[in-house]
Amino acid sequence: MLETPRGTRAGESIPPGDFGKRIIDLARRLARFSETPDALTCTYFSPAHKAVAAELRNQMQAAGMTAAVDAVGNVVGHYPSAAATAKTFLIGSHDDTVANAGAFDGRLGILTGLVAIEFLHRAGRRLPFHLDLIAFAEEEGVRFSAPYLGSAVVAGRFDDSLLTRTDAAGVTLGQLLEDHNIDLAAIRGLGRAADTLCGYLEVHIEQGPVLLERNLPVGIVSAIAGSARFRVAVRGTAGHAGTVPMRLRHDAAAAAAEMILAVERRCATGGALVGTVGQVAVPHGLINVIAGRCEFSLDIRAGDDATRDAAIADISAAISQIAGRRGVTAEIAEIGRHAAVPCAATMQSALARSIARAGVEPFHLPSGAGHDAVMFAGLTEIGMLFVRCGNGGISHSPLETVTEADADLAARIVLDLLANLA
Repeated sequence: MLETPRGTRAGESIPPGDFGKRIIDLARRLARFSETPDALTCTYFSPAHKAVAAELRNQMQAAGMTAAVDAVGNVVGHYPSAAATAKTFLIGSHDDTVANAGAFDGRLGILTGLVAIEFLHRAGRRLPFHLDLIAFAEEEGVRFSAPYLGSAVVAGRFDDSLLTRTDAAGVTLGQLLEDHNIDLAAIRGLGRAADTLCGYLEVHIEQGPVLLERNLPVGIVSAIAGSARFRVAVRGTAGHAGTVPMRLRHDAAAAAAEMILAVERRCATGGALVGTVGQVAVPHGLINVIAGRCEFSLDIRAGDDATRDAAIADISAAISQIAGRRGVTAEIAEIGRHAAVPCAATMQSALARSIARAGVEPFHLPSGAGHDAVMFAGLTEIGMLFVRCGNGGISHSPLETVTEADADLAARIVLDLLANLA
């Protein structure tokens, strides 16, 4: 166990706020590296992404770690245990961004781990396990539609089929790696074996308003939601907007509107179930023509697969009923499904104890967004700590914000967790 003075907790010798100020300052520093001059955009293997990786490597080295950028672009910092044969505890999150992003999504977790290890190093303290801090590349999947690329490699789950994915310029992932003289064997060799690991922790901005609404600075993630995505195509009968009586119409857009409201009603029944229609289109639509076709997307998520699947069944039945009543057809095509990933009960309990020792009420909530942690489920015990998101819970936006006080508290909780893990 980490040695701390009797009656104190890890990090208590640091003046209040110092961790938080450093985290926020570093996040703003990283945000200066962008592909666009007027917004933060940092996608996989872009010059901005490489600059961020180099800066994180330098910061890790200055914090007392050995650090390097690996073959797939992850930045890996290693803080060794005094016991050479010890297992490794991972702290990780991602350093890439969406377009026009905020400064804290992903990077908050990296920097929280960084300041915690920096404190341990300056205090001359070693843990009973090795500690690796990893800034994962390409979690968002913006460039190649290949989310979790960096974490999948470390978890030994790299999928060779991703090599044929192309970016907007038509460059395949395989060609990009070849152009950078990266040997695929080197990538495959980065996978960690389960028997070498003793846990994974990810700190992340909540990306939602739940903690803000409850006036809580942090929360414990209970599970990463299972998701399913669909395309729905509604076909009706096109007609002249002025000559077809309302009672004789088979309007695809009107039918789709009723279906979308059915999604909203079913997913508003409570719990961690959410449903979203983010795209609606009337192909070849004109202002004076009854819509003959309407298409919409459907995204259903829940903290457990059974809840999600029950909602999908009910929504599918509702769409079919609405289509029949309105004299249209509806085709539902599934385009992706991911199982829910529960966080380990042991990690949730350890986080709860650390949060309580910090004087905060432990609160559990599911994550509706995906995270690198999903790649390590089944490989080692995973835990996630959410940090309150300001500005109404807005994320993936320049409006995304975290306070110094909340970032400071998160770092102290991480240190307390590390000090008390067996």
